[in-house]
Amino acid sequence: MPLRESWLLFALGSALFAALTALFGKLGVVGINSNLATFIRTVVILLVTAGILSLRHEWAKPAGLPLHSWLFLVLSGIATGLSWLCYYRALQLGPVSKVAPIDKLSVALAIVLGLVFLGERPSWPLAVGGVLIVAGAMVIALF
Repeated sequence: MPLRESWLLFALGSALFAALTALFGKLGVVGINSNLATFIRTVVILLVTAGILSLRHEWAKPAGLPLHSWLFLVLSGIATGLSWLCYYRALQLGPVSKVAPIDKLSVALAIVLGLVFLGERPSWPLAVGGVLIVAGAMVIALF
């Protein structure tokens, strides 16, 4: 598999941009309502994504998408919106150095959800890594 199509490259990009999201978000919510900040972020994401779809000619007719895709994408959108609202409020109230690691507990929760609901296979590295993520978040949050 070519490196530019590797899941790892995109996962590392996700981590980099998530770190920048925390930094820029913390600076952006200073002096404004965190819900308004989330709305502005959402509009920007909508415009950037629409631009990418347009440049790559990837638009598709929504009517052609399967119903289950609609259902889970809507649920994902709701979860994302609620996550962002909580995240920006937490950034407004707390230090980015504590908020971001606690937010990343989502990794450990996603591991558990993948095991329980998607039938993913457990492994020792997965379990140890998940425990270390939780332990690290707890150390950062409590000390």
